[in-house]
Amino acid sequence: MGTITVRNESETINRIVLENKEIVLIGTAHISAESAREVRDAIEAESPDHVSIELDSGRYKTLEEGNSLKSMDLSKIIREGKAFLVLANLVLSSFQQKMGAELGTKSGDEMRAALEVAKEKELTFSFDDRPIQTTLQRAWAKCNFWNKLKLLSVLISSAFTNEKISEEELEELKKSSAIENMMGELADFLPPVKEVLIDERDQYLATNIFKCPGKKVVAVIGAGHAPGLIGWLEKLAAGEVSDSLEEISHIPPKKAGAKILPWIIPLLIASLFVLGGIRGWDTLKEMGLAWILGNGICAAVGSIIALARPQTILISFIAAPITSMNPTIGVGFVTGLLEYFFRKPKVEDLENLSKDTGSLKGWYRNRVTRVLLVFFLSSLGSSIGTFWAGARIAMIFAG
Repeated sequence: MGTITVRNESETINRIVLENKEIVLIGTAHISAESAREVRDAIEAESPDHVSIELDSGRYKTLEEGNSLKSMDLSKIIREGKAFLVLANLVLSSFQQKMGAELGTKSGDEMRAALEVAKEKELTFSFDDRPIQTTLQRAWAKCNFWNKLKLLSVLISSAFTNEKISEEELEELKKSSAIENMMGELADFLPPVKEVLIDERDQYLATNIFKCPGKKVVAVIGAGHAPGLIGWLEKLAAGEVSDSLEEISHIPPKKAGAKILPWIIPLLIASLFVLGGIRGWDTLKEMGLAWILGNGICAAVGSIIALARPQTILISFIAAPITSMNPTIGVGFVTGLLEYFFRKPKVEDLENLSKDTGSLKGWYRNRVTRVLLVFFLSSLGSSIGTFWAGARIAMIFAG
């Protein structure tokens, strides 16, 4: 059982003293110029043996080389069912870039500063965060369809908001009280997302920082992780938890219930159709019309809002009533691939991806994001249509 002492030296720095190691946690705001200066000053003042950076190798490569999505195969992403994931990633990146542009900084400047100082002083360093794709896929896997829509709606509204934030307001967000309030709101709104994006990463980061080499370690982290990290470091020092990260390092397999659930609505609808057919042709015809129009019109409206090609709009109307009865394929799969066929991205679309995702006009102008919008909005329309048509069919049967 190890002992641990925690000293809060400022609003952004916590010093943690273990039996054989000292860890200095520097909490930052990822688009704050002041944070970058604080990181550089702290590392130079502390002269640590090792620097831990809240990045993974993939995000580091993106910081150095730019948006990794520039080389993506959009048709493959749609076929593999990762379009929602890429859409969320693009919106999140757009929000960070927009906020950084307003403040004259780039997202991740404080991580660059940590890396630069470590190299200048010839210190060992490590990227100790969980791979971003693993984190996003775990969050996605834990969300049901409506939670996915809630998450995307929050990200999209944040990305396109006109609200400005000052450097002073950004620094205020690094205070523990403000952070705790934000985490509480996220937990209430989307518990599965908070668990994966915050709690699991607290554990992942704390475990890797705990195992860093050297007598003194400076760890550069997002301010929101500081309270959770300290809690995990205390547990690790006391031997209360394992230092294995195997359980949270892979995508969890779907449980049996999760595999069955998507089939429940189609089975209910099919049962109502069978019972309606027993009642007579008129009842069955009325049910069928409600199902076709409800699904088809809503999916087509989604495609229209995305400014899809006329052929795609027509196919979304035809395909939605069929795909809604088959959980293994959604209408977005069909419309996304069809729109990709009609609107194949050009080199300039990939090159301008980061810039275009910063505005609503850019999302419609860029061929990559336009295809993703068609995928998302036609899927959303079909989902709305499924519930409306299902309710209408139940009313027809009950009447």
